[in-house]
Amino acid sequence: MAMTLQIHQFPCLSDNYGFLIHDPASGQTAAIDTPDGKEYLRQAEAKGWTITHIWNTHWHPDHAGGNKDIAAATGATIIAPKEVEKLSEIDQVVAHGDTVSLGDFRADVIDVSGHTNGHIAFHLSQAGVAFVGDAVFALGCGRMFEGEPKQFWDSLSRIKALPASTTLYCAHEYTQANAKFALHADPDNGALKTYCDDIDSKRARKEPTVPTVLQRELATNPFLRADDPVLMAKWGGSEPHETFAALRAAKDNF
Repeated sequence: MAMTLQIHQFPCLSDNYGFLIHDPASGQTAAIDTPDGKEYLRQAEAKGWTITHIWNTHWHPDHAGGNKDIAAATGATIIAPKEVEKLSEIDQVVAHGDTVSLGDFRADVIDVSGHTNGHIAFHLSQAGVAFVGDAVFALGCGRMFEGEPKQFWDSLSRIKALPASTTLYCAHEYTQANAKFALHADPDNGALKTYCDDIDSKRARKEPTVPTVLQRELATNPFLRADDPVLMAKWGGSEPHETFAALRAAKDNF
């Protein structure tokens, strides 16, 4: 019998998404990032779940700022990259190549640094999902606050290498703004135009555009396509990370 991981997504703060993942067999529940500790506790209570673990992707307060509130209320184990020590204690420091567990579900920890140093993603291959924080968004990627272009491109390449059917849970509802830049960056991409229409329809109905599926992002997200000859020719760069750097700089000023 296939195992079922229950995933509860809810809006948090102004444009974050919160995620609770629950393993029914063990009763364990992980908070993926903690933008708002009190809201996570309310959402877990409404589901009848008790948060047993916190998995942080990176140290920014809108991703780890609720750690203390949740841990104080539940005794949850905080599993995070070492940079999260800026905001809270950590029970288990993790980095690329580590694995973490929720019941019988295993998550591979992947280095996706660039937005920040020490940024990680959690890939649960059994469930076909990855929680990618701010490393990649639907049609976008995080601003490069701490990393370097080569580092960030290498991170995105690790995401690109996941199975194309992987569902990507990214942490913000930025998709309509990302879509405007993507159309500017890659105006002749028919798949992108179709995707943008779908996004506009969803937002008109006040529906989330997250999660997304890697296969669609590979065809449409300009930051994942910085190795595409069309984009390299349009945006410059003899190596994909140079094209990525040009795209990221253009988006920052768009």
